[in-house]
Amino acid sequence: MSEETSDASPSPRSSKGNDAARKIDAGGWGLFFIWVGVCLLVDPGWGVGLLGVGVITLGGQVVRKYFQLKVEGFWIVVGVLFLLAGILELYQVEFSLVPVVLILAGLALLVSIVKGKQKAEP
Repeated sequence: MSEETSDASPSPRSSKGNDAARKIDAGGWGLFFIWVGVCLLVDPGWGVGLLGVGVITLGGQVVRKYFQLKVEGFWIVVGVLFLLAGILELYQVEFSLVPVVLILAGLALLVSIVKGKQKAEP
């Protein structure tokens, strides 16, 4: 019997990229759990805890960029929100992020609709 190659099989290059992405993601989750554990033991406060999560989240995207992998915009937004929440907590600013997140989510949906229509038109 002869082996047939299919076009659907991943190329060696994309397989390496997928392996690297999985390792980066696993490393990020590992750091996240370690950080949460340290914060539970030491109790540095919500501000420091949130800042650490933001740094870990954004750091994962920086590592992805360094290895020329696709940077995930969702996780950049999440990381920035964690950093913002941590800074607001450290400075004891009374500000609710929920309305801001809802407004930004709505704007993102509207922008995606507009961009989608522009791509569909010839």
